[in-house]
Amino acid sequence: MNAYGLDFHHLGLAVAHPDEAVRFLTGLGYTLSPPIYDPLQKVNLTLAHCPGQPAIEVISPSGEPGPLDGILKQRTELLYHVGYQTRDLATSLEAIKKDGNRILCVSPPKEAVLFAARPVSFYYVSGFGLIEIIEDVA
Repeated sequence: MNAYGLDFHHLGLAVAHPDEAVRFLTGLGYTLSPPIYDPLQKVNLTLAHCPGQPAIEVISPSGEPGPLDGILKQRTELLYHVGYQTRDLATSLEAIKKDGNRILCVSPPKEAVLFAARPVSFYYVSGFGLIEIIEDVA
């Protein structure tokens, strides 16, 4: 049973060279969305889908200072977050905390162009890592 009200959405792949990641994903049978720039996150994004496989969000630097600066300092690619979606962000966060997890907000909700302006936020869960939560506002 899912006590947190979170449903898996995607894996977040930070890359310095998106063309290389796109070539590999295409070879695996993924279909990719056209690349877009997210001015609030200050990154370039592409979403990759393949039947029977997890969705992968390819995130690359835009040339502006942004969230990938530290992540890509020592390596050129890294799976760095797991994306989930929820119908009720406050309830999900409260359930995570109530279960004894330490959770810290890294980036408060912002509209995300890749996800049709749905709010996304990022949290560090101690003992697990970085998660992105997409609010299902529909």
